[in-house]
Amino acid sequence: MSILLNIKERNTVLLTMAELILEHKSELLKANTVDLESYKGDDISMRDRLKVDQDKIDGMVLSLKQLANEPDPLGIERFAFTHENGIHVKNKTAPFGTILIIYESRPDVTIEAAGIAFKSGNKILLKGGKESLNSNLVLINLWHKALDRHACDKDWVTYLQFDRKETQAFLENPSQKLDLIVPRGGEKLIAFVKQHATCPVIVSGRGNNFVYIDAEADLQMAMDIIINAKTTKISACNALDKVLIAADLPRKQQFVQQLMTELKKSNVQIFTDEAFSSLDGTTSIENEEIWYEEFLDYKIVLGQTSSLEEAISKINLYGGGHSAAIITSNEENANVFMQSVDTAAVYHNASTRFTDGGQFGLGGELAISTDKLHQRGPIGLQHLVTNKWYVLGNGQTR
Repeated sequence: MSILLNIKERNTVLLTMAELILEHKSELLKANTVDLESYKGDDISMRDRLKVDQDKIDGMVLSLKQLANEPDPLGIERFAFTHENGIHVKNKTAPFGTILIIYESRPDVTIEAAGIAFKSGNKILLKGGKESLNSNLVLINLWHKALDRHACDKDWVTYLQFDRKETQAFLENPSQKLDLIVPRGGEKLIAFVKQHATCPVIVSGRGNNFVYIDAEADLQMAMDIIINAKTTKISACNALDKVLIAADLPRKQQFVQQLMTELKKSNVQIFTDEAFSSLDGTTSIENEEIWYEEFLDYKIVLGQTSSLEEAISKINLYGGGHSAAIITSNEENANVFMQSVDTAAVYHNASTRFTDGGQFGLGGELAISTDKLHQRGPIGLQHLVTNKWYVLGNGQTR
């Protein structure tokens, strides 16, 4: 087992990694071009996540620098107690140990997620998708250069170049101790990991996010939020998929027509329930399965609800447990909605696109958990720890 690196060593490696990414930018972009040209699928969200450009490189570098400036998440005292016999009991944060991150198509995860795991004192095993192999191998080489430059063991960051069969075998019978697995990808990947894992799994779940337009909504605000949440980044798990509209919304038909016009400017395919099925340029919903679907595409569903309670019930039934928003000027309705909707993040008069570790002030994220244990929503640096009890005595016995 590697001895825990002190905070100065961890920060220095992170800052060196940021420098190396900039120094080897052309090499990374060249490798990513190979990955992009090799990808023959038609999944536009996959291609978007796969692509590395200057903005993504800037984001990687910024993430590492921000992590280096964050306080040490380890050794933080959470509880202290002195027994009547004189024993001192403390509870402090501690690393999980070894974390396996399984992800698809996103080379920036090789930096951001690995950086958060490393800063919090964990060894990282990275299993990226075959579609991003060339990009990931360049980044892993840079991790090893950064570690080696500061005389740190290279096995703090390890890349597992496994196929599906080898991954399954590793999950079922790991060749080393595994303490936590985080799958970041589609529902098939998550189901595969949960089926075969022999240690705890944090599910970075699907989106399928909803916005409810209350009868007392500001219609321009609602328009702006829907367009932002749907069209700015369709590959993001915090993107919008479903819009529920109050049946008694004033100027409802006019609003829906204008919304459709704006959505079509971004070539969004619009599905509607029975209430809006007569509108030209829409596709009627054939069955309820579409309500469960996370699109990650230029698609959206518009539906009508008779009440706030019906909207909440529908979101809790069909949603992915990720994010949901209400647009209203009615504070009481907003409070009922936010307390009753069962999602990791709830919004009042704001876009779901803010569900993100960086946007929530966490300095980045390992994943966005839709589980309720041990952390829900964006998992940042301060969440990627467990705890340990320290008991200090001078010979006490029980």
